[in-house]
Amino acid sequence: MTNNNIGCLIFTLLIMLCTRTSNVAAGANEVMETDLIEFPLNLEYLEAEFFLWGALGYGLDKVAPNLTMGGPPPLGVRKARLSPFICDIVAQFAFQEVGHLRAIKAAVPGFPRPLLDLSASSFAKVMDHAFGRPLIPPFDPYANDLTFLLASYLIPYVGLTGYVGTSPKLNSTSSKKLVAGLLAVESAQDAVIRALLYQRALVRVAPYGVTVAEFSTRMSELRNKLGKAGMKDEGLIVPQAMGAEGKISGNVIAGNETSTAYERTPEEILRIVYGGGNEHVPGGFFPNGADGKIAKSLLS
Repeated sequence: MTNNNIGCLIFTLLIMLCTRTSNVAAGANEVMETDLIEFPLNLEYLEAEFFLWGALGYGLDKVAPNLTMGGPPPLGVRKARLSPFICDIVAQFAFQEVGHLRAIKAAVPGFPRPLLDLSASSFAKVMDHAFGRPLIPPFDPYANDLTFLLASYLIPYVGLTGYVGTSPKLNSTSSKKLVAGLLAVESAQDAVIRALLYQRALVRVAPYGVTVAEFSTRMSELRNKLGKAGMKDEGLIVPQAMGAEGKISGNVIAGNETSTAYERTPEEILRIVYGGGNEHVPGGFFPNGADGKIAKSLLS
């Protein structure tokens, strides 16, 4: 064999090795990307059930049973006592969440609806934790417009910070487009909820005698505490130094020092929705833990 032939052979082998290594790396990235896209299904299931039941008195098992993939029905959820205006908004949110489930499952295999605890007592525990004492009587998200909006304050924002955190980790155009679309609607939902609450910021929530603004601050502080990753959450009214450009205390839309969205990792999200600040220990809204490869890999 001539030196030229040997050189060609070595070159060919190197090309094959590089190609194979590249394919393996691409495969690993694809799996990771699928996991990142699947993870938000946990919160999308939660939002869909909470909003559907709150507005309509029934959930995915009636609206789109195929999307549940046989997962267990949620615990304790029920129709809320809502005014026609708020009920209409919540119903819109609900069907948007159904669309989100369809969009994600069109892109990745997905997983069955996990067991969700959406009982009044589940939300009451969150509020008690936020205030550092039991609220008497226990907080009931289904009691009226205001309590339902306050409970809703807990949900879309956590999901949107997750989408912000996921976006830079994606490679494919289709995944980036999907997450951008989901983030846009989740952000809009959060903005509507915050605007409705901001309009009532100084209203005292009966029978607790605490303003809506204070409720929002307590919930945001709790999420920051549970997330264990610094300031990523803000109430409806903040010190002026924390407001947009350090010039205003009204905070109808939360954002960092340049008024761009905060981001969270799956671990941070699980610490919050499990209610105990530990991504390895299920609880809170997910008694048996969240589903998907990322969440399952973190279970103790």
